[in-house]
Amino acid sequence: MHDDGRYDDPRVRRPEGIPSGVDPVSRETDHDLRPADGPPGSAGPPDCDPVVGRDVPAVGAARPSPESYIPPPPIADDAGRPVNAPSDRTAPVQRNSGVPSRFETPVGGNVPPAVPQQPHPGAVADSESVAPNTPGPAAGGVTVDPAAAAYVSRETPTREEDDPPLAMEAMRAVQILNPSGEVTMPRPDRTRVMCVANQKGGVGKTTTTVNLAVALALHGNRVLVVDLDPQGNASTGLNVPHHTGVPDVYDCLINSVPLEEVAQEVEGIPNLWCVPATIDLAGAEIELVSVVARESRLARAIDAYPGHFDYVFIDCPPSLGLLTVNALVAAQEVLIPIQCEYYALEGLNQLINNINLVRQHLNPKLEVSTILLTMYDRRTRLADAVEQDVRNHFGDKVLQAVIPRNVRVSEAPSYGQSVMTYDPGSRGATSYFEAAQEIAERGVKEPVSRNA
Repeated sequence: MHDDGRYDDPRVRRPEGIPSGVDPVSRETDHDLRPADGPPGSAGPPDCDPVVGRDVPAVGAARPSPESYIPPPPIADDAGRPVNAPSDRTAPVQRNSGVPSRFETPVGGNVPPAVPQQPHPGAVADSESVAPNTPGPAAGGVTVDPAAAAYVSRETPTREEDDPPLAMEAMRAVQILNPSGEVTMPRPDRTRVMCVANQKGGVGKTTTTVNLAVALALHGNRVLVVDLDPQGNASTGLNVPHHTGVPDVYDCLINSVPLEEVAQEVEGIPNLWCVPATIDLAGAEIELVSVVARESRLARAIDAYPGHFDYVFIDCPPSLGLLTVNALVAAQEVLIPIQCEYYALEGLNQLINNINLVRQHLNPKLEVSTILLTMYDRRTRLADAVEQDVRNHFGDKVLQAVIPRNVRVSEAPSYGQSVMTYDPGSRGATSYFEAAQEIAERGVKEPVSRNA
């Protein structure tokens, strides 16, 4: 036997009239080599097909019609079940059997051009009146499963994926800048004086103060920023002059100058004022030692301000000296920015102890109201571990908004701007906007609990 598409079986007798080069058995033939009626050793009766056991008409004779075909009697196996009985299984129902194919040729033989079918108004009205989860017959009478009908492929673009990234960034920028000037963040019933303090440097105190103040001011709140850090970084971030000779917060603490004479309006940001700090403030720590009521000098200056502010943010230096004590005495709430690293957690216990001492002896109204996680790096496990520790210890005081590491936040001060105005569509601006919105909502909906 050789495999060239035909079988050369010596047991098969070639019918008369078929040349020797033609194989009567094809590979696709559904043959059955069961023994037929005939003498032993033969492949079948003389006038039948030796392969399938059916009568073979002579050459040139008319073939029988399909109606005259008589199936062979069923053959039972050892268990008594027929092996060649016709199957009673029904053919599988095609899903689109009732929908005509677009490639079917009509009876005339003319193929019309393929034109998409447009739904008529009645069909659209019927489809809208059916509930979305109600199963109904589809085309061809097949019932459609509601779960399958509601399935959306992963390749189907969503609303956010459908919009280009630049369009999404522009939408965030418009939301943050609020060009209409409407009051979109709730205003508190009283002035909220918040002290941004942490004795560890580089955790984002000044950046948090500037960006939260700008976000609240852009959305309808009157905000005052008091720069109590001798480095004057908050004044730089708000583009407020703070060189030598400019009236600053040092004059308010040492010379008792009224605060309204020192405060400057921030250019380009409505409803925002800033009290700058110069290098002269570095000597205030020593000069305040001999001053009467040295711990409450800033508190009296803020209380004597004739205007009304919704928020007063005090940017503290990275220390626990007299300047930080003045800020804690003047404030009602403490906002602690915590960098998502181990060193930031190490000195947090000492800060909490100093806050408790100030509350017991100088300011009974002081409370730790807000904890903000900054410089969060999602690529490291350490950031997740620090976040879990802080949330487990402080609970609801930790804001849900987390400030990630973003280069735009660091670039903004070099242009004399906050990240809210420098790149309002960046991740850093969006995070600070969410933090400011959460602070505003917390101050209106529920009072801040005391820190035990």
